Amino acid sequence: MKRAAVLLAFALFFTAAQKACADSYSDIYQVISNLLNIDRNSGRTTLRSLLIPMGGLAEGMGTAYTAVAKDSSYFEANPAASSTLDYTELSVFHNNWIADTKIEGAVYTMRYKGLGIGIGGKWLYLPFPATNDFGDRVGAGYYSESMVGFNLSYNFFPGFYFNGLSAGATGKIAYRSMPAVESGATANNSALGVMLDAGMLARFNLLKFYSSRSKNLSLALAVKNMGPPVLGDPLPTDATFGLAYSPLRPLTFSLDITQPIDLTDISKSESLNVAAGALVQVSDFFKLHGGLLIKGGNPRITIGSTFDVELARVTVNYTLDLTTQFTPLNRISIQAAFSLGDLGRADIAKKVDTLYLNGLDAYSRGEVDQAISLWDEALRLDYTFDPARESRDAAIASKSLKQTMIDLQRIKPSE
Repeated sequence: MKRAAVLLAFALFFTAAQKACADSYSDIYQVISNLLNIDRNSGRTTLRSLLIPMGGLAEGMGTAYTAVAKDSSYFEANPAASSTLDYTELSVFHNNWIADTKIEGAVYTMRYKGLGIGIGGKWLYLPFPATNDFGDRVGAGYYSESMVGFNLSYNFFPGFYFNGLSAGATGKIAYRSMPAVESGATANNSALGVMLDAGMLARFNLLKFYSSRSKNLSLALAVKNMGPPVLGDPLPTDATFGLAYSPLRPLTFSLDITQPIDLTDISKSESLNVAAGALVQVSDFFKLHGGLLIKGGNPRITIGSTFDVELARVTVNYTLDLTTQFTPLNRISIQAAFSLGDLGRADIAKKVDTLYLNGLDAYSRGEVDQAISLWDEALRLDYTFDPARESRDAAIASKSLKQTMIDLQRIKPSE
């Protein structure tokens, strides 16, 4: 009887102590969360690999790339950008993530006049050795998450002074693969997700202190990973406003403000995060870039460089990542991009420039008709070249005015 009473008392004491410790740990975690600004809603979404950058310039600028979007890295940043790219491009990516986790990616993109298209995908994988309660291996394989997408965009209202308003969308399919084990613990955890990205991009000049045809200010808006829940868990949907500004020719600053959106319960959306980046064009073939992402109170710092070699471009980034854990995580990513031409756009641009200048020369000699003919030909090659249109309209107006003056001189005064 006494032994039973002692055991009961011990059990009650142990239960009370366990509850007190749990409450204490909860209080301690709450204090740490408040101090470090840890987001209580983080980690609720599935297919998180969608948020991991493949690499390239997008990662090199701290993911503050929504408004920059000047190469194939746009595929994960802003689907509107494919209609503004200068070159057809094929890129391959490799990113060393956590421990043995790797990410491989590829993007192909091209533009025909105002229409841009792209196809790309990435694959995250890591070894998955499964053991039972006795330490015996009961399964082996790879856990993986893969994504493939198709992009389409169009540039509306393009011109010489305003690059136009680009709008685009990317439809994506993502699949999570879990290897089977004897215990069946991974059963029914493989899943398929369907989602859509949409974006807009505008480029124009503002407070520009150098001469260049490229626009120095970009504004962008993108909403990514919109889709139904996967096995009851929401996708990592987010909305991003981006800005990029080049006060001087070789220097670009960028800023992205991102609001994650939980489409199953808006009130449980993660907190706002901010990314900032910088790009320095050191020479025609060498760039330096870096960026900072603040997410959940922890930073992700990236520095990198890009080398242009013949028709290839190589981007290497080093990242110190604290957004996923408190201990430092160092990783390297690399991108190799191959330029496959511009469908003759550069040659057409040179012809248009030559026709425009020859028109100015003809007009200065008084050969107005010849000048108008040259400017008409330039506009047939590139209807967005506003200087030729403005000069042609001015020449036609001056020609009409001259004819009016001649007609007035022929009118005899009434007797």
